[in-house]
This record gives sequence, C-alpha cells and structure tokens, in this order.
Amino acid sequence: MNDQQIYKKRRDLFLNELRGSAAIIPAANLVTHHADCEYPFRQNSDFWYLTGFDEPNAIALFLSHRSKGERFVLFVLPKEPSAEIWNGFRWGTEGVIDNFDADIAHPLDEFSERLSQYLIGAEDIVFRIGKHSKVEPIVLNVWSELLERSSRGDSIPLGLKSPCSYLHKLRLKKDSWEIERIREAGRISSNSHELARKLTRPGMNEREIQAAIENSFLEQGARGPAYGSIVAGGKNACILHYTLNNAVLNDRELLLIDAGCSLDDYYNADITRTFPVNGRFTSEQRAVYEIVLAAQNAAIEYVLPGKNTEQVHLQAVRVLVEGLIDIGLLKGSIESLIEQGAYKHLYMHRTGHWLGLDVHDVGAYRLGEFPVPLESGMVLTVEPGIYISDLLAVSEGQPFIEERWKNIGIRIEDDVLVTSGAPEVLTCNALKSVDAMEQ
Repeated sequence: MNDQQIYKKRRDLFLNELRGSAAIIPAANLVTHHADCEYPFRQNSDFWYLTGFDEPNAIALFLSHRSKGERFVLFVLPKEPSAEIWNGFRWGTEGVIDNFDADIAHPLDEFSERLSQYLIGAEDIVFRIGKHSKVEPIVLNVWSELLERSSRGDSIPLGLKSPCSYLHKLRLKKDSWEIERIREAGRISSNSHELARKLTRPGMNEREIQAAIENSFLEQGARGPAYGSIVAGGKNACILHYTLNNAVLNDRELLLIDAGCSLDDYYNADITRTFPVNGRFTSEQRAVYEIVLAAQNAAIEYVLPGKNTEQVHLQAVRVLVEGLIDIGLLKGSIESLIEQGAYKHLYMHRTGHWLGLDVHDVGAYRLGEFPVPLESGMVLTVEPGIYISDLLAVSEGQPFIEERWKNIGIRIEDDVLVTSGAPEVLTCNALKSVDAMEQ
C-alpha cells in the first residue's frame, strides 16, 4: 500500500463517520517570531492525517453528502513562480489532484465564495471552533447566510459539530504503517539516548548533551526534536518541564534527559532516561532509581487489551508508594496513602499519555464515567517518576526529608504499543537497568 492509498483509506473511514455531514479541516498557518521571521512549518496533525499534504494555509473539505468523485475538495495556494523563488515549491490545484488524490481543487482565495455551494445538502457542518482564527469567520458567515436561506426550502446544514469526536477516535488506534513509523522514531531516539549517556561527564554543560542528542536525531534522518528537549542535571531534574538546559553537570549528581525525535511524516517518540553523571549511583540515588524502574515495569505489564490508563497509573503509584515507605520517605499504609494522595509531593503527574502524530496525542481517556479500554494498536507512554524537591511542602503527616535524599529527580519513560498479547516497548534500545546506567 503506497502513501496515498493510506490517506485515502483514512478519508473513507472519516467520511463514513460523518454520515451526511460536511467537514472543514484547515491546514496550519505559518507562525512568525522576531516580527517577521517564520518558525519552521509544522502541519496541523488532523489535516495531515487525512491528506498527507504539507503546505500551509490550505483547507480541506470532506463532503459525505456528495457523490463519489466530489467528496474530497482542497483549497490551496496557487502555483506562483515569484512566490516559489522566495519560499519554495507549491503543488497548486492541478498538482494536488494528480499527487494527493483530491477530487476537486480550487485556489485558496476562492474559499469564501465557493464554500456555500459545497455545504448545501449537508446534515451538519463539522468544524473546530476556536482553533482556526483565519477560517472561522468565513465558515460562520457562510453558515449564517445559509440559515437565512432555509426558509426558501434549500437543504442546508442546521448544526455545527466538532470533528474531534469523529477524527480523534480514528487517530487513537494506529494502523500497521503508523506503528512502523512510531517504531522508527523510537529506534532513532533510543540510539540518541545511548549516545548521550555514554558521552556525559562531570564538568560538561547540559546544552552540550542537548546538542549531541538532537544532532544524533538529524544524522539518523529525523526531522528534528519532537518537543523542547529536557536535559536536567542535579536539582533541575525535579522541575518537570525544565528547558533552560544551561547548567554545569556536577560529579555525584544525576542527569535526566527527556527527549524524542519527530520524523518527516510527523510521527514521534518520547523517551526519558536518568543516569549518574559520573557513571556511579550513590546509595540513595540507586534506591530511588530501583523504585521508579520497578514501578515502570509493573505499569507496562498492565498495557493490555481491556485494561485502561487509570489501571496503568495505579499500578505505578502502588509500587512507588510501597518503595517510598520502604526507604522511609512515606509512612502509613499503601491504601491510605494512595487514597489521601499523600505521595503527591514526590510524584505529582500521571503515568502516561497517548502518542502518535502529536506527542501528547489526541483521543479520549474517559467516555462519560468510564475509562477508555485499551485496544490493540493504541500507543502510550509509561513514565513514572520520583522528584524529591525543596519546592513542594511535605504532605501532612509525612516524614521530614533528610538532606541526603534532597534534589534527587528520576523519571523513566518508554513508548509502549498495545498488542493482542504482551505489550511491546518501542523504545527498548535505550537501556535502563541499573547495570546499564553504570556502564
């Protein structure tokens, strides 16, 4: 199956979900900084998932109320040599029909005048309000005009719905092609983590390690980092979203690296490893590390069909709490500590998230009162941690934390595929055993 067959299959599934409605999915726009410098372009994931088209400002229509051969319409920037010499190649209207299987294509500047003709006959309009500031006023204005015409007997869309309930359900379960792309992102990212660990020495700067790991992404063929890399030495590892990456790495401290690559087709990896800067854990660091590793292993064992992310999280929490009791950083029964949330000054986040085209990928975690059951093809991160920081007060009734434990921050994160059998860790090439961390 070639790329366009993959996107067509997705469009067919999406159109089937729409059941007579018309969906409007805009591409991303270019974003500027420093007044007029453009950030590297990153396509809207929903738009990419359905089209594979990587130009800005385009708009896709998916018309389930229309006949075959006129259901996929693209509005795109026209071919224009004077613009292309500045900003690069454009496909234009003929190009997107020939190469991206659009049924119909128009120049982008015709969107407002042509939209109404495509919406007539649709049950509802499917468009995400609040996300597309340039397109939204046009959509709402055209819809308002159509509503005024309803008294004439025209069949016009009466409702406005979000595409999320349709599209994000499809994106949550990955097909075999997507799984291979996420596996490739995991392979590249794992190799880069291994390189960074072997390179690290006391006296280096966090930014040197960041440069090495991100350069490794590029050398292996990735587009670049999937998110702002976290390279956090010592107490910086207790800051969950630390991104300064500019401190010196000290002897007898740990280094936490949370970094993953993004591929040219936007699939991502998300990995965290924590290891001693000098290659040897202190006894306290080792004790905490072994607790986090045990918690992660226990949680991964629950990444099974029929389980859910809340059960995965609770497995991690139980092992973390038990371990923290054993080393004297918590006191009380496991059940009461979990019920009271008395561990949250040491572990304050959830154990994972969906992964795919977005690092924090789309898809519900609950449907009403019930957690979404895991199914084969879903991919999630499993990332427990312990952060012994001076920034948070100890939970009421919990022990005073001795100095020897302070400023230890450890997180271990892998990307895990739900299969019909045992879970598959897609990032297993990044080693994490105690022995490996001390190589």
